[in-house]
Amino acid sequence: MLTQAQQLLKQYYGYSSFRPGQEQIIRSILAGRDTLGIMPTGGGKSICYQVPALLHQGLTLVVSPLISLMKDQVDALGALGIPAASINSTLTGTEVGRTLRDAENGRLRLLYVAPERLESEWFRERVRELNVAMVAVDEAHCVSQWGHDFRPSYTAIAPFLRSLPKRPIVAAFTATATPEVKHDIAGLLELERPEIVITGFARDNLGLHILRGENKRDYITRYVQAHTHQPGIIYAATRREVEDVYEMLRKKGVAVGKYHAGMTDDERSAAQEAFLYDDIRVMVATNAFGMGIDKSNVRYVIHHNMPKNMEAYYQEAGRAGRDGEPGECILLFGAQDILTQKFFIEQSQLSPERKSNEYKKLQSMVDFCYTPKCLRSAILQYFGDVEGEEPCGTCSSCKDDRETVDITIEAQKIFSCIKRMRERFGISTVAGVLKGSAAKKILEYRFNELPTYGVMRNQTEKEIADLINVLVAEGYLGLSEGQYPTVKLQEGALEVLQGRVSVYQKVSRKPLAVSVGDDGLFERLRLLRKELASRDKVPPYIVFSDSTLREMSEQRPITAAEMLNVKGVGEAKFRSYGADFLDAIQRWVGGERSAGSVV
Repeated sequence: MLTQAQQLLKQYYGYSSFRPGQEQIIRSILAGRDTLGIMPTGGGKSICYQVPALLHQGLTLVVSPLISLMKDQVDALGALGIPAASINSTLTGTEVGRTLRDAENGRLRLLYVAPERLESEWFRERVRELNVAMVAVDEAHCVSQWGHDFRPSYTAIAPFLRSLPKRPIVAAFTATATPEVKHDIAGLLELERPEIVITGFARDNLGLHILRGENKRDYITRYVQAHTHQPGIIYAATRREVEDVYEMLRKKGVAVGKYHAGMTDDERSAAQEAFLYDDIRVMVATNAFGMGIDKSNVRYVIHHNMPKNMEAYYQEAGRAGRDGEPGECILLFGAQDILTQKFFIEQSQLSPERKSNEYKKLQSMVDFCYTPKCLRSAILQYFGDVEGEEPCGTCSSCKDDRETVDITIEAQKIFSCIKRMRERFGISTVAGVLKGSAAKKILEYRFNELPTYGVMRNQTEKEIADLINVLVAEGYLGLSEGQYPTVKLQEGALEVLQGRVSVYQKVSRKPLAVSVGDDGLFERLRLLRKELASRDKVPPYIVFSDSTLREMSEQRPITAAEMLNVKGVGEAKFRSYGADFLDAIQRWVGGERSAGSVV
C-alpha cells in the first residue's frame, strides 16, 4: 500500500517523495496501528492522515480545534480534487444533515469536526451509522492540561471512540509536546500500543533571534519597511499594544491588519481573510491569532513581547517559513514582558497547581531569552530532543554581528542617579532627572538638586529610558512587581559604580534580512497567482506555495511534463492552473530570448 500512497502523493500533491517522518507515520497507519506523530510546524502533518484517508475503505473523521483551520484544510483538499467537508457552529441544521448524508453515502473522504461536536449525543448517534475507518486528532496537545492550549472538550475524544460500534484507527498529531505532554496525549486519547514518531523539532530554514534592549517600535518600523513585499506576523501581548503597533504601521503606509479578542467575529474573520489572500502584508495580533493560520508563505514572525512559555513561542514563531523557504523569527525582549505575563497568570482562574506550572513554564521562557547558548539547541533540549545539541551557527547567539559599544560612563550616571533617588521610582522618572526635566513631580521631590540632575541632557528622555531598559535586560537593574514598577540596583551595578566592571551594549547595524534570491519571473508568477486566487476566491497559497513558484522560476518548465515534475504541482492543480503558468513562463522565456537576439 505504501507504493499506492507514493502514487497518490505525486498525483494529488505533486511531490515525488515523502518528507522525513511522513513515510513512517503513513506506513504505521496503513498497517492499522494507532499512531502519534510529533512533527514541527510546516512538517506536513496533514498529508500523514490525508493520504491514508484516500486508501481506507471508509470515512476519516478529523478532530480540529478551529473553524478557520477546518476551512483552510477543506479548501485546500477541494483544490486538489479530494472530497472533504466540515461541520461547525456556522452551519444550519439542514446543512449539517446534508453533510452527514454525503458522508453516509460515501461522497466524502474526510470530515472535519470540532471536539465540542463529539459531546453531542445526537451527533454521536449519527456517526455510529457511518463507516469511520480512522479518527485523526489535530493539535493533540490540547488534550493535556499541562499543554499550552488545554481544551477540556478534547477529553471527549476517548469516550466518543469507545461509543463507536467498531474502534477505528486513531492518529494524533502535534508540533509542540514536552515528554510530559506526549505521555498525556497517549494516555488521555487511549491510544492502543501506539507507534510514536518524532521527527525532531528543528526547523533549519528558520533564523532565530532574540534582541534585548532594542527600541521595539523603531525596530519593527525599520524591519517592516525593509521587507515591504513579504508577509509577516507581529505578535503583541495585549490588545492595546496590538492597536498601538497597528496604528503606527498604518500611518507609515504599511498594508497592515490587526487581530485580537476585542474585535467582533466579523472583524476578525475579515482581517484573517485579507491576510490569507495577501490583500494585507502584515498582521499585528495577540495570541488569539492562533492555530488556524495555515498560510505557507509567512516570511517573518516578530514577537513584540515575550510569550508566556516555550510551547507558545515555538508554535507562533513556527508560522514563518512553512513552505520550507527561509524565514526569520525575532523576539524583542524587554524586562516588562515578565511582569505582564506574571500579571496574566495572577489574574487567571487556574487552580493553584496549574498556576505553579505556568510560573515554571514562564521561567523557562525567561531563561531562554537570557541564554548565551545556541537558541535552536535550547529549544530542542526543552522538548527533549537529544539530537539537537550541535550549535546551529545561524541564530543570534551563534552569529552576533551587532556592533559592541562601551556604555560604562552612561551606566555609572544612571546607577548613581537611581541610588540617589533611593531606588523608589520608575524608569520614566529616572530618565527625566537625568535629562534635567522640570516636570512637577521632579521639582516636588527636589530631584533638581541632585548631582545627577541633567548629566545626560544631550540625550532625549526616550533614549535614556531605552538605555535603562538595556541595563535591566542585562541584569544590572531590576524592576519591582506591580502596576508601577520601580527600578532597583542589582549586585552587578555596584561593581560598575566602583569602576571594577565595564558595561557594553550591542547595537544593531541594520535589520536582519531574509535572503530570498528573487528574480522578475518569480514576481510575475506571484502576481499571476494572486489573479487566479481572486478569480477562484481562494487564498493565493491554495493555488501554489511560494516554494513551488520559486522552483518554477528556477526550472522554467515550458511543457506539461516538465511542469508536473515541479514539487507541489499535482494533476488536479495542473488541470486548474497549469496552462496559465506555462503560458506566463513561455512568454517570459521568449521575451528573454528576444532581448538576447537584439543585443
